[in-house]
Amino acid sequence: MAEEQGTRRLAVIVAADVAGYSRLVSRDEMKTLHALQVHRVQFVDPLVKQHRGRVANTAGDGLLLQFPSVADGAHFALALQRGMAERNAEIADGQRIDFRIGINVGDVFEQGGDLLGDGVNVAARLESIAPPRGVCVSETVRDALAVGGEFSFSDLGPQRLKNIPRPIRAYLLSAPEAPAVQGESEFDLKDQSEVRYVLSGDAVSIAHASVGQGYPMVFAGSWMTHLAKDWDRLNSVRAYLTNLSKTFRLIRYDQRGNGMSDWKDVNIAFERMVDDLERVIDCYPDEKVALYGASQAASVSIAYAVRRPEKVSHLILYGGYARGRGQRGDPNAAAEGEALATLIRLGWGSDNPAFRQTMTSLLMPGASAEEAAYFNDFQKACGPAENMARFREMFDAMDVSRLLAQVSVPTLVIHSEEDSVAPLSQGRFLAASIPGARFVLLKSKNHMLFENEPDFPKLLRSIRDFVR
Repeated sequence: MAEEQGTRRLAVIVAADVAGYSRLVSRDEMKTLHALQVHRVQFVDPLVKQHRGRVANTAGDGLLLQFPSVADGAHFALALQRGMAERNAEIADGQRIDFRIGINVGDVFEQGGDLLGDGVNVAARLESIAPPRGVCVSETVRDALAVGGEFSFSDLGPQRLKNIPRPIRAYLLSAPEAPAVQGESEFDLKDQSEVRYVLSGDAVSIAHASVGQGYPMVFAGSWMTHLAKDWDRLNSVRAYLTNLSKTFRLIRYDQRGNGMSDWKDVNIAFERMVDDLERVIDCYPDEKVALYGASQAASVSIAYAVRRPEKVSHLILYGGYARGRGQRGDPNAAAEGEALATLIRLGWGSDNPAFRQTMTSLLMPGASAEEAAYFNDFQKACGPAENMARFREMFDAMDVSRLLAQVSVPTLVIHSEEDSVAPLSQGRFLAASIPGARFVLLKSKNHMLFENEPDFPKLLRSIRDFVR
């Protein structure tokens, strides 16, 4: 009888809620409720009206909205996320109100202003898999918006959603990135937060800092990093930091025995590296982070993702490997590793850069003479010879191959096809052994691409699209 008094029709449904709402309420319930109410009254509700929508239902932090067209709903969702980013710009980490949004076109039943039915359920489930500050849409929505190139999409593939009997193909929605404007300001050392320290489990001081305002991405500690000197003009890492900081909040740290962290009397061991990563991530209030592991830090990232999968939303492995030189069954590779460690012990701190040039030639054979000369000096600033030799020995002895099948978070593997430090076979092994991993191949001879290489934009785009 009740159904006869309602209306069944096709509708554009937008579902939104606050990411990490329970955590925010548990920390300060009154402040969170007040902040959400202010955002609703001052910004969200007027934005709904501006895009010709209506509020069909509210419950706690959740909003159920209806729009007259798919384009109206999409424009609203992206405007909401842009506007909230601006409103949150001066708010401390862990106190921000960030929305997740799902959009669907489907059959609904309207009764007394409320909306029910399959169309609503799918929108709500798409919202639940959207990342904070993200917009997740169904294939129907994507098809309706695809004409004209006004929107961009990242395909998440068929998704099994709770209480939805059939797989739903999902996409992350975004506006195409505007082309860079000549003279546009870039992130630099001045934009980085102050360097702070956290004590490891064995009382080693680990230096860490962050830069940017977007989705949190942790750079797992690697060999030869320096929180300040990484921003130098000729340091190839600078290009990664300044470009990715436009999209993400990068959380970085210098590994023990390296950079601005403790150098003296430190235990350089694989498990300690994983523990240090855990300590740094625990310093930040984010529920989940994207984890970026380059080179040997890929193995450390894999071990952490298996240990704490609830903390990792995305795993990015760039130029990585599961087995070090001494674990690949290749006597020549093992001998090469031993020779490098010996060379480092003998000549790392020497004024003659010839010893360090060996590492420069391996890591970046495509470097210019100026870039190579800079990196030769930079290496010495990152740590003493004994630490660097022990790092090399540890890297060669690493083997996380038994953990690969246990990785349960979405994973992206990126590798250069002529990488001389980590052979392409190692990248393919990671992609084949981690369930559901995606693989991106870059054309380069360098272990880490330079900004002027043709595939550098492809590298950035693959990371951004994956984490979106």
